[in-house]
Amino acid sequence: MGSPLSPSKLEWMMKMARNVDRGERGGERGGRGQQRRGRRRHCQFCVSRVEIIIDYKNVNMLRQYLDDRARIRKARQTGTCRRHQSRLASAIKRSREMALLPYIAD
Repeated sequence: MGSPLSPSKLEWMMKMARNVDRGERGGERGGRGQQRRGRRRHCQFCVSRVEIIIDYKNVNMLRQYLDDRARIRKARQTGTCRRHQSRLASAIKRSREMALLPYIAD
């Protein structure tokens, strides 16, 4: 039989087991400190009960999907699905063509 574990060694082993369960230090994500950032965002257009129409004339709504340099924000940042992200991009581009939105920030 092997030697019994000391209380400090046993405490250390329990602590490491808890960390692995949480995905830290050698867990599922390779131990590089990468952790989930919470729940995944859901598409605002898919979730809403009232049908939100993506229209190039609705400038206030479209500005929410532009960053400070007037670039179209990524779907990862806004949480929109592929279908609605494509429609948003088309509406923003059309709105820029009509000079309702800027191409670059002032």
